[in-house]
Amino acid sequence: MYCPEQYSKQDKKYRYDFLQQYPFATMVLQGESLLATHIPVLTKGGPEDFYLYSHIANSNPQYAHIEDGTEALFIFQGPHAYISSSWYTHDDISTWDYAAVHINAKIYRQTAAQLETSLQELVYFFEKDQEKPNYYHDIPQKLIQEHFPRITGFTAKPTKIQAIAKYHQDFDSENVKNICRKLSTTNNAMDDQVIKNIKKEHE
Repeated sequence: MYCPEQYSKQDKKYRYDFLQQYPFATMVLQGESLLATHIPVLTKGGPEDFYLYSHIANSNPQYAHIEDGTEALFIFQGPHAYISSSWYTHDDISTWDYAAVHINAKIYRQTAAQLETSLQELVYFFEKDQEKPNYYHDIPQKLIQEHFPRITGFTAKPTKIQAIAKYHQDFDSENVKNICRKLSTTNNAMDDQVIKNIKKEHE
């Protein structure tokens, strides 16, 4: 990943928390051509040492390449926004503010038992904050028995981790205020999160 030094995030806790907050990732691996799939990917461990886990459909072209030791790239995208140069107090070019984490990892297939545990954890992670959660054990067994054989679970051990947060760190306070003010007029929920991240980088 292209990652200028002033935007690079080396803090392990920042990286790990980012994965928790934005778990919907793009998994890229090499088949006959580059193949990509958009899937929820969870983490297990802590900031110092963790692995990823998820699953894909067996009908997915990536399935043929899910073997122990296969290398994949996982891309986690955070809030992003277009920044117009018309908002600046000086002449410059327009740009895009964003945050992302890239993880190169080695994939390993899960056993059926490991996959079931992963599914239980996956459903819990996304259902726990619902008003009336529908957990894994609430799903009719008939549905589970129908769908379970159609997917393959895997873990992924990171071999390289890169993180970037490009939020106008090199701009002065007046320009930062202008950027945040303009973003606040868009009625876009993601722009609101970008404002928070810009302000945090300038604390």
